[in-house]
Amino acid sequence: MNATTKTIDADIEGIQSIGQASNAVVEQTRSAMVAHEPAAVTPMAMIDRALASNATPETLERLLALQERWEASQARKAFDEAMAAAKAEIPVIAKNRTVDFTSAKGRTHYRHEDLAEIARTVNPILSKHGLSYRFRTSSVANEPVSVTCIVSHRLGYFEENTLTGPRDDSGNKNSLQQVGSTLTYLQRMTLKAALGLAAAEDDDGRRGGTDDAGNISEEQAATIRALIEETGTDIQHFCELMKVESVPELAASQYDRVIKSLEAKKRRVA
Repeated sequence: MNATTKTIDADIEGIQSIGQASNAVVEQTRSAMVAHEPAAVTPMAMIDRALASNATPETLERLLALQERWEASQARKAFDEAMAAAKAEIPVIAKNRTVDFTSAKGRTHYRHEDLAEIARTVNPILSKHGLSYRFRTSSVANEPVSVTCIVSHRLGYFEENTLTGPRDDSGNKNSLQQVGSTLTYLQRMTLKAALGLAAAEDDDGRRGGTDDAGNISEEQAATIRALIEETGTDIQHFCELMKVESVPELAASQYDRVIKSLEAKKRRVA
């Protein structure tokens, strides 16, 4: 190897050494920058600093209020994220119950999902995401029955959904059975509304063997009666306006329009 070749090799080695040294400096600089990045300051950290600096009681009170608002905001975000994740996993609820009876108004036939089927489907998924639900009921003698479904997250945030309906006096039910029937129905409907559940396609909400020219179902009639009660609507005047003798005689084709009208009135009187 001649002198010129040795010189070139030495130059290459020198350049490589400089490059490695430069990379090391860049990496050290990056690590130092990351190490010196300020951590997110939470209200609790601010409270700790205030205590260390002998802050006034007024300052501590304001910081505690800020901490409470921050925790509430975090809990709300966690609730929304958990609900979104759970709803993405909850399948369509299978309808496992059949209602089929004949009265003076004709045959009523439809399928629906009962509360046990809904619970069996949603409970494991809700629990997985830190969610749970419970019901609060109100039943006063000779008054409509109210049910509130409360969906809660483990961090403390919760939302409520309330429905009120008349006692179910269909069939030969005694007073306790009337209340129990309405409670079960309202629990099912409030839970479905709170979770935004969908049921499988079937004849739910229609009389068997009919089309849109038929009457509304018993469940649809109960929903309308509940809205009539909540909005303070005179049921006799309502029936006269709709040209029917009673709510169950409404045509199935009228249901959506009636619901929209009553819900709009409910928002106005709220």
